[in-house]
Amino acid sequence: MPDKSSRPTWNTYFMDITTLVAKRSTCLRRSVGASIVKDKRILSTGYNGAPSGLKHCLEIGCLREKMKIASGERHELCRGIHAEQNAIIQAAFHGVSIRDAVLYCTNLPCSICAKMIINAGIIKIYYLDGYADEMSSEMLEEAGIEVTKL
Repeated sequence: MPDKSSRPTWNTYFMDITTLVAKRSTCLRRSVGASIVKDKRILSTGYNGAPSGLKHCLEIGCLREKMKIASGERHELCRGIHAEQNAIIQAAFHGVSIRDAVLYCTNLPCSICAKMIINAGIIKIYYLDGYADEMSSEMLEEAGIEVTKL
């Protein structure tokens, strides 16, 4: 019989899955994964990469690297969709409500993703690593979304 003390907590379980999702990333700069969870059930996952059917940066190179754009700046100059955006889009595509859900993400969301998270009705975020985007933290706090680093 397994030892109960070796059983992962729910946060560890969902973040481990989110870390595995990040391994599907096709971004050359940063691999990010996201999972949207409600009532201890995964509703949707996403990783950062180009839209479906388009060539990924792994195949054609990184526009941001070529243009020497710093991390956290000019998000629109990228072929990729962020992991959080992909998770939200996948839920919408399949008709799954994510209102009052929890987001697990390998990185603290950027300000663009924060706006989507707020409007999607996500109430809590767990993340592993920070991100250089002060506006994101300010907006999430103002919206009353609980943010916890694991």
